[in-house]
Amino acid sequence: MQLSVFLRRVVVCALGAALAVFAPGTARAERVASLNLCTDQLALMLADHKDIIGVSTLARDCTESVLCQQAQDVPVLQSTAETVLAAKPDVVLAGRFTARLAVRAAKEVGAKVLTLPPASSLADIPDQIMQVANAVGQPERGRQLVAAFQARLAEIATTRQASDPIAVVYEANGFVVHAHSLPDDVLAHAGLRNFATTAGTPPLGGRVPLEVLLAYHPDLLVRDPSGPGHSLAQAMLSNPVMLAMFAPPHVVDVPARLWLCGLPQTLDAVATLRHARDGVVADAARHVSDNPIAQPKVKETQP
Repeated sequence: MQLSVFLRRVVVCALGAALAVFAPGTARAERVASLNLCTDQLALMLADHKDIIGVSTLARDCTESVLCQQAQDVPVLQSTAETVLAAKPDVVLAGRFTARLAVRAAKEVGAKVLTLPPASSLADIPDQIMQVANAVGQPERGRQLVAAFQARLAEIATTRQASDPIAVVYEANGFVVHAHSLPDDVLAHAGLRNFATTAGTPPLGGRVPLEVLLAYHPDLLVRDPSGPGHSLAQAMLSNPVMLAMFAPPHVVDVPARLWLCGLPQTLDAVATLRHARDGVVADAARHVSDNPIAQPKVKETQP
């Protein structure tokens, strides 16, 4: 059975008259549904809350969402075709790789669908803000948010240099972030080089054992302390040996929710890391000052 035929049967059998098409000229507000954590948060910033008929369950999870408190008064919508169709959305916001059947179902009944890929750089954020703003009918609100984002970025960002300190974003189970990712671009704008992309780093894939990390000893350890539970994978971020090797100011905590999605709040990660970088640089300067290299004495000779 073709997918479109299946979806039509879902509409007819499960929903019936609830999905009746509104008569031409019927005035009503845009009904916005979001099926993805990143679009959830953009919708919460850009759409009127009365127009949001549902967000994903992750929107209320404060370990994942920076807007979890704002999502408490918004309905949660399961990402199934039946649930989405029953909600009768006018606009559906989704990620490129999630809730595909629900997205297809929404298209079948004529909803306007916007799917966004994961942001891979800070430069992606203004464009995604405007896409969502236009989709929910709030272009001016989007322009204001973009202007504020760009002004703050210009104020706090710097350009990555070959001499910048090296930082490692070390996650549960020893995973690190690589090039062409949003966290890597955040590091760059904070004036930090990414350990995982630095020349000489062993080709270990996405995971770096603690022993290797200690042997290479980058300048700054970036941890995410907000992971749920107390698993062995998460506990390694508090390993006593690692904490001894990366004492302040060479360690900083950055909640992963700041860069799981490309949002204006991602600039909080840039600001935190820029401050940490300045601390590392100042500490290095103090060590040079406290331990000056003895200058060789030049023996005076008679002409």
